[in-house]
Amino acid sequence: MIKNIALGTFILISSFVFAQNTAMSGAEAKAFVAKVSSETKGIKTLQSDFIQTKKMDFLDKNIVTQGKMSLKTPNTLSWKYTKPYQYSIVFKENKIYINDQGKKSSVDAKSKTFEKINKLIVGSSNGQMFNDPEFSVSYFKNGNFNVAKFTPKSAQLLKYIKQIELQFPKNETTVSQVNMTEASGDTTNIVFKNTKINAPISASEFSL
Repeated sequence: MIKNIALGTFILISSFVFAQNTAMSGAEAKAFVAKVSSETKGIKTLQSDFIQTKKMDFLDKNIVTQGKMSLKTPNTLSWKYTKPYQYSIVFKENKIYINDQGKKSSVDAKSKTFEKINKLIVGSSNGQMFNDPEFSVSYFKNGNFNVAKFTPKSAQLLKYIKQIELQFPKNETTVSQVNMTEASGDTTNIVFKNTKINAPISASEFSL
C-alpha cells in the first residue's frame, strides 16, 4: 500500500498529452538541460496544487485525487492529499512520515526505492535530476512542452517503474506535469497548478 502511494505521489498529472513528440538533437538537449539547471538553482521553496489521475487495468474508472505539494531544498518534501480523502506523506531526514486519516507511522527511507524517488522529485526543482545515475534520460519536444523521459537502470527500480516523464511548458523551467508508467502497466498522471516559487512555507506543512 505504501509503495503504491509513494509511487503514485511521485507520479506527479491530468491526461496524457498525445501531441507528437520529436527527439531533441544533441545540441537542443544540452541547451535545455543547461537552461533548466541554471534557472532552477535559485529555487529554495516550491508550492503547488495538484490533480493526480491514476489508471489501473482492473478498475473501470480512474482514481482522481487532489492535494498540495510543498518542497523545501535541499531534501524536504510534503504531499498532502485533501480530496476525496486525507492522506499525507512527508519525506524528511531520510525518513518517510505518513498520516493516513489520523493514523501516523514512519518508514526509514535510506537506501530504499522511496529515497531514490524522493531524490528525483527534489531534483526536478533544481535541475539535478538530469544527473541521477539511477536513470537514463532521453529528451523530446512538441508544440507545447519540452519532455524528459527517465528510464530506471537498476533491476530494483524496474520492478516498480517502467518510465517517468517530466513535462516542462515551452520557455519554462519548472515541471508542470509528470507521467509515470509502472511495471504493471498502470499509469499515473499529475498536473501541477498555482505554482509558487520561493514563497514562505510554514513549518507545519512538513509535520504531521
